[in-house]
Amino acid sequence: MTQLTGGRTLRSVGSPDTFRPMKKTAPTDHPVHALIADRWSPYGFSDRPIPPAELRSILEAARWAPSSYNDQPWIYLLATKADAEQHGVLVSCLVEGNRGWATTAPVLLLGLTRRISARNGEPNAACEHDLGLASANLSLEATSRGISVHQMSGILRDRIREVFSLPDDITPVTALALGYCAAHGDVPENLVDRHTRPRERRALASFIFTGGLDQPAPLED
Repeated sequence: MTQLTGGRTLRSVGSPDTFRPMKKTAPTDHPVHALIADRWSPYGFSDRPIPPAELRSILEAARWAPSSYNDQPWIYLLATKADAEQHGVLVSCLVEGNRGWATTAPVLLLGLTRRISARNGEPNAACEHDLGLASANLSLEATSRGISVHQMSGILRDRIREVFSLPDDITPVTALALGYCAAHGDVPENLVDRHTRPRERRALASFIFTGGLDQPAPLED
């Protein structure tokens, strides 16, 4: 069983021994589902591989994300450490600051979008939004299975285009590292603070408005 922040309880998905050793549950101001509160982005991964069946279910969650007109504009380029060559290629598509820690992840993804709608051949203004929804679904499904996801915008877009011969209507947007969270001592020393730092977010009143950007919505009781 898992707890929602606020005291409610739901049954967790996956076996108890699959949950990552370090948790950083969000100190939410209002109750949210445990998967949302428990999802976080570590800077170190163990060398334990993700079982293929688990990975398929994580990717299936991305498949069922909502999208504008059901256009499903997301594309993922996948590499696992079982294919060391391709895994190395994806690592080389990250900015230098991400390579050191992300190379430990057993699974890497590059998130791409199709900018032209398959429905009508027109530009899809929601394509990046929809990729984000797919990656959010993926991240929550992974969290339910004790698997961590760290998304990155720090990628080498020109290199990705060249290496994978992308057509003009396909745009690289993000990278994702997936794996089981590393033990504290296995995190790169220069990233320990970021790895262990308490999670925080801006208050609702800083981004929920009514009638104009100078009028926070009246959400309090």
